[in-house]
Amino acid sequence: MTSKILLENLKIYAYHGVLPEETIIGTYYILNVEVQADLWKAVGTDDLNDTINYAEINDIIHEEMKIPSKLMEHVAGRILKKISLKFPKVSFIKIRITKTNPPMPGEMDGVSVEIEFQS
Repeated sequence: MTSKILLENLKIYAYHGVLPEETIIGTYYILNVEVQADLWKAVGTDDLNDTINYAEINDIIHEEMKIPSKLMEHVAGRILKKISLKFPKVSFIKIRITKTNPPMPGEMDGVSVEIEFQS
């Protein structure tokens, strides 16, 4: 059985970008993370050890978002790697990072990068 844990619309202020001003001024990012694993045991045991602790996933995301990077792809890759190492029972991870105020003309909600990892 496959189960999903979803962290939805996590809003974090960070300093990523190619342009120098992006690493000085920063902007808000919206992150959506989906983690899949067999969590059926936790359904019966009600034990945190039998599931994926989403508070720890949240901590990983916040830690990695604090490290400035030029590319959102690089940040997403670090988050994917840390989650997969911390939780070996995870079979699939999808992460979408949206930069809410990209430095380019045009009105938009943001620019996103979405990366999937399957073990």
